[in-house]
Amino acid sequence: MRRLLIATGLLAATGFLLWTCPGQQDPAQDPFVVETCDSMPGPERAKAAAARVRPALERDLAAKGLHFGDPVFLRAFKEENVLELWVLRRETKKYELFRTWEIAAQSGKPGPKLAEGDQQVPEGFYFVPRSGMKPDSVFHLAFNIGYPNAYDRHHGRTGSFIMIHGNCISIGCLAMTDGKIEEIYTLCDAALAGGQEFFRVHFFPFRMTPERLEREKDHEWFDFWTNLKEGHDHFEREKVPPDVTVEDGRYRFK
Repeated sequence: MRRLLIATGLLAATGFLLWTCPGQQDPAQDPFVVETCDSMPGPERAKAAAARVRPALERDLAAKGLHFGDPVFLRAFKEENVLELWVLRRETKKYELFRTWEIAAQSGKPGPKLAEGDQQVPEGFYFVPRSGMKPDSVFHLAFNIGYPNAYDRHHGRTGSFIMIHGNCISIGCLAMTDGKIEEIYTLCDAALAGGQEFFRVHFFPFRMTPERLEREKDHEWFDFWTNLKEGHDHFEREKVPPDVTVEDGRYRFK
């Protein structure tokens, strides 16, 4: 609790509005809360986290015929407040859903991130190489999703340090709690160590069903969301994340 209060005080001093998940730092209320020592150097912190969570992760992966260290893929749905992690099945070369976590805190409203300080969680297609992993984060463990991407830069969008991280505070990131980020970080770190060059992270405003999108036909971001749905549907069909490029200011998928 002391670290949460310190972090809150530091961020409040910057003038940002904070989104938190009150009460979830109480282990009696949140089984994903863990006792951490974030004065530990980042690499040692990540190793300690892996030692805590790897045995259970390996057991649960094996129960689904999946393997620790194989490639991963992440999807976030802002309206549903969930983050999914998919793992590549060796036999089929298709990704299968391994686990879904509730997002502890996020900020902003439906729509993409446009500018530094707007407190929006991005929407779009991002990827994380080894250099994006941040075991020394002030929010326990984290990784940088790579905002702004080529699409964002084409449209003049600005911002930096957009993370998926621990703790329960969000100012444009996804806060997952320390216990959940230990699982997520450990799986992603193992995939990179196993040879995956980078893992993709896709952010959507909501589940991209035709019915849900139709409800937004008069929304200012309807055309943008229709473009996002193309990438969403590609994965739903193929169960392999598409290669994403930007042409004429739109996402293209291969």
